[in-house]
Order: sequence, then C-alpha cells, then structure tokens
Amino acid sequence: MTTESSNDLIASLENPFAEKQEREFRVPGQVDSKPGLYEKALKHGWELQQRPYTAAGVKSTQRQHQKHRMTIWERIECLADEAPTVLYQNWGPNLDGASLVTALIKVNGRDVALYGHDFTVRAGSMDATNGEKLARLFEFAAKRKIPVVGLNDSAGAYIPAGVGGLDGYADAFTALRKISGVVPSIMCMFGFNAGGGSYLPRQGSFLIQPNETFFGLTGPGVVKSVLGEDVTPDELGGPRVHSQSGVTDFVVPDEVAALRKVRALLAYLPSYNGEQAPHQPSSDPVSRKTWDIDILLKKAFNSPTGFNTPVDISILIQQLCDHGDFLEIQPERARNTITALGRLGGNVVGFVANNSSVASGQIDIDAAYKNARFIRFCNLYNIPIIFLEDTTGFLPGKEQESRGIVQAGRAMLDSIVDLRTPRFLVLVRNAFGGAYASYNNYPTGADFVVALPTTRVAVMGPAGVEYVYKDELKKIRGAVKDRIARETDAQKAAGLDDSAAKAAAEQLVGDWVKAEEVLLAQRYEQELMNPDEALSLGSISQIVMPSDLRQVLAEHMDFCLRHYEPTPLQSVQREFH
Repeated sequence: MTTESSNDLIASLENPFAEKQEREFRVPGQVDSKPGLYEKALKHGWELQQRPYTAAGVKSTQRQHQKHRMTIWERIECLADEAPTVLYQNWGPNLDGASLVTALIKVNGRDVALYGHDFTVRAGSMDATNGEKLARLFEFAAKRKIPVVGLNDSAGAYIPAGVGGLDGYADAFTALRKISGVVPSIMCMFGFNAGGGSYLPRQGSFLIQPNETFFGLTGPGVVKSVLGEDVTPDELGGPRVHSQSGVTDFVVPDEVAALRKVRALLAYLPSYNGEQAPHQPSSDPVSRKTWDIDILLKKAFNSPTGFNTPVDISILIQQLCDHGDFLEIQPERARNTITALGRLGGNVVGFVANNSSVASGQIDIDAAYKNARFIRFCNLYNIPIIFLEDTTGFLPGKEQESRGIVQAGRAMLDSIVDLRTPRFLVLVRNAFGGAYASYNNYPTGADFVVALPTTRVAVMGPAGVEYVYKDELKKIRGAVKDRIARETDAQKAAGLDDSAAKAAAEQLVGDWVKAEEVLLAQRYEQELMNPDEALSLGSISQIVMPSDLRQVLAEHMDFCLRHYEPTPLQSVQREFH
C-alpha cells in the first residue's frame, strides 16, 4: 500500500491475507493434548528469544537499508561462519537487548567475542546498563583468551539516561583498556558516530572505516554552533581525514568489505598474548628464488640516476612473503614507511620497511609514530618483525623540529629497543646516521642482520664528502683564483679579448672543480659508503644475494621461532613518549 510519503512505505514479504498460525510446542511422537501452563511458559520463552530480532520492526529496518547500511543481525550473518550464540540477549528494561548485541561467534573456525550496536533500536545509543553489558563481554574475552570484534553504529550516549549514559561509556572504556594487550581487538565504524562512540572503538587494536561514514568527538552541527564553521561530515571525520592521521587503520569501500577485512586480519593475529599467531602451511617453498628482487634492483641501479633511483620496497615484501600475499597496515598514511603482516614459511611475520619511492624513505613524524605503534603491537602479541632499511635518515627542517620529530623518533627507537620477539634487519641500500643507529641493529637488540651487496652504510650520505675530504676540497677551491688567472692568460694568448678570455677561463675552471668534486664523491662511496666496515666490525652477519633473500630469512626465522616461547609481556613498563 502506498501512502502520501514514500518514507511511510513499508516493504514486507508477508501475505496480509494469510491466516496467522500460532506456534505450537509439541514433542514429536506424543499424543496431542490441550496446551497448559508448560506450553504457555515455552511460548513466552520463545517470544523472549525472538524479541531482540524483532524489536526494530520492518519500518526501522527499511530505514536502515535506505541509508545503505545493514542491520546488526545482517552484519553478524555476513561475518560469522554460523549462527551466533547471543549473550545477555534480553538485557534491558524492554527485554530487547537494549540496542546492543553481544555474542560469541566463529570466524574461520576460531572463537571470537563480538559486540554490535543495533541502530534500529534507539539509534544504538549507550546507557548505564549497556556499559556494564560491554564490560562483561570484554572480561569474558580476556578470561577465555579470544579476540574481540566491535561493530560500531551508535548515536552516542542515550540522552534520556542522563549521567547514566556517560557512566556506561566509562564502564566500557575501563574494561576495554584492561584487556588491551591481553587479547587483540578489531573495530568497524559503521554509520554516523560521535562522542563516546568514537573513543571506544579507537581503544581497539585496529580500526576499519568504510566510505560514506563518519565518526568524531562532535558532529558538524556542534562545530557550526560553537565555532561558526561550515564543515561536511566527510571533511570533519570521514575516512580521508582519519586515514591520514592514523586514527583509522583501513579504509574500505563498504560494509561487506569491512567485514571481509576483519576475517582477513584475524587470520594473522593470535587469539591472545600467550601464543603465536596461527601457522599456515604453505605450498610456496622457502627455497624459492627471489629473482624479481634482482630484476628490480638491477633496473633501478643501472639506470642513469644510479644508486639515487627510488625503489618501491613493497615489491621486496611481496617477493619475501608466501605466495606474495601480505596485509598492509595504515596503507594511506606516511607512505614513506610501510608496515605490514605477512607469512614466511607459514609463520606470521611483521614488516617495517623504508619506502624510498616516497620522500626518499626519510623518516618523518608520521612515519616514526606509524612504525612505533605497529612495533609495539607485534611486541605484545609475539609477532616477529623483519626490518627492511633503505633511508637517508630522519627528515630535517624547521617544520619537523617544531612539531617534535625528536619525540617521534624517540617513540620509534624506544619501541625497537623494547622489542622482545625475534627481529631481523635487512640492509637494502642506504643506512645513514641516526636512522641506522635507531633502526634495529645488533646494539639495539637485533637477532640477525644481513645486507644486500647494494648496501651503503655510513655516518652521513654523500654530504659527508665535505667533512671527510675537507682538506682536499679546501685545496681544490683555494686554487680556483690562480687557475682562473693562468687560464685567462692562456685564452688571451689564443686570441680572445679580455672579457671573453675571462669568461672562458671561469667556465673551464668551474668544470675542473666539478670534476674533482665528482672524483672525491666517487672515492667517498667506494671507501666509506659500502658494507665493508660494518662487516669487519660484526655489525652485519653476512652478505646475501637478492635472489637468496627469502630462503635465508625464512630458514633463520624458523630457527628463532623454534626457540622462542610466546608469553605475555612481563617486562618493566617503561616511559612512553
């Protein structure tokens, strides 16, 4: 039936003329009898079972679909292997779950604790009872050592609940923080979330945000009323904003893609902090030659720009991983560094890699914090890390210094020093100065350091010529004046007038200075920008051919993991930036 407003149109598959049949509760094989108190109790119990599923009604469900969003039950069905075990299903005064679903589900055969806001009931808002319900779920996950998945779609605190809504969030915040580092958690942001609905999911290990969604401390309306600033939800708290700041770890096209990302990410994570990530046998042999690394480096370094040619480090990660499969974390933030999870010989491994194809792989503030967060996560959950180094150092400049690059660099260095899991360093090309000293070498605790033949380790890059050969350069530049005078006389003798002779002399002497500087730069590279000294000091274990890199790393990683006992982090809690 159509009414005056299309919003009042209710879609339904039910036949309005069909006779409604009462649900009967019979025991198969028993003689029919008149229903009594027992059947009445069963009927009431069945209605209670159905109430969380039917509380929204068709109209609210249709409204949710018109926003291109799934209901919480559809999201669970998409994510879980089978029907969920709903916990506290009739929580709340209306016995409908109070707009929050908590459940135990299976994902890829693994137990997972799940919560999700039911936006079709009270806009998924939070009151005091909901906070306790969430706290119980988090405590349950930690006790049973299973990961947590959150499907967030909430308007925030339930205003009629008053302070009770804020207390509810406080309960949830506290409980989630207490299990942080005990079990991993993955949060999805659906719909339009504000206030506490933003804080809670960001307490999780990873956050996934689809396009056409928003979350932030306040909405555009509040910004307009307080600051007089016109801003769209996407400009204020959309995926483009949060992916650049690191608030969001993954941006995906839609809700289905978000739920698939949850399944993919869980495959790389342990269930809790006392075990290793799941091993997955692979048909990709560890002895596979990585010829594509050879080809990449050959084309890059034999090009006209030589060893200054940018290289996309993700190609090396792809070649090292089983079947070339890896999952990049925060792929849209600080592209000058790459953090990723992959498998090497079936073992889950984290990768932290300088990406010289963006800003020469220099480490800036965003890159340092991106690295530090990922390294600390791997440290908590017993995930080994392979560092791929190819950087000319930390990014200099007034803007970086004023924003605190020293503090950001310290955060990265601290996370590396504190790392307890097996960790390797591969020197790909450039490893200069403080970036080398703070990037997982033997003194900072590395278990294995190898270098490709293209490695250039030095206190400074090419600029070091000015300091190492300062006497030679001083002599060359000091001779310029006399050379110009002699060459000017020679040009005059050849028949040029005074001005032409002087110009020609300056050009010739300038070319001579440049040629001498090039020779010193080449000498600097040959004598100092190579792995020789590092090898002689034991700073590098061995030189590895690019085609053998996967085999060398995989075999040594397997050895280290055989002798590594995964346990919860028990070291002293040190200060953290």
